[in-house]
Amino acid sequence: MSDPTAEVSVLDWSSTAMREATGRLLRVRAWDRPRAFVVIGEAVWWVTMVDSTLVRYHPGAYDGVMGSETPAERRLIEGTLAGLRFVRNRLGQDVDLIDFIKPEPSCPAPDNGGILAWTWKSAPAPALASLPPRAHMWEMTRYRAYQAQLAGRPIGETFGRAAAFLTLTATRAMSVTDNNAQAAVGGA
Repeated sequence: MSDPTAEVSVLDWSSTAMREATGRLLRVRAWDRPRAFVVIGEAVWWVTMVDSTLVRYHPGAYDGVMGSETPAERRLIEGTLAGLRFVRNRLGQDVDLIDFIKPEPSCPAPDNGGILAWTWKSAPAPALASLPPRAHMWEMTRYRAYQAQLAGRPIGETFGRAAAFLTLTATRAMSVTDNNAQAAVGGA
């Protein structure tokens, strides 16, 4: 059995870290490319970690928030998160963020020289021949999601959508877990 209070604390801490990481995207200037790539990498990591935690440990809250979205918005959110998982899985396997990010925006930056207008590059299909069929299919699904929902789009749009959904879901999950913990203490 798990400790509901500890679950709330861990989820609160990790979702705070995600919000801080995505918030740093606003403060990094385009001329500071090394720092920009570090901040983008951290945002990818935290978004995908919070997403995984919610899917695994709080599926009711996750499905509830996702189910409240329109079908089109649901596909967009699911595709965005799958695309970010593809990026996370590829990093460090002879692939760097520069392989995914186009530092120069295709339009004038609305963020006063920041990196939010940088775009995700189209990526070549990964070499997955060494993977078993199920893992190959899983990664190709994530790759297609990357191509459909991230490639050509601004990183600010991507992280904004993902963080908004995950923050709402984490808040709901913490509320449900906290209420369950209070009920258990009251019923003891």
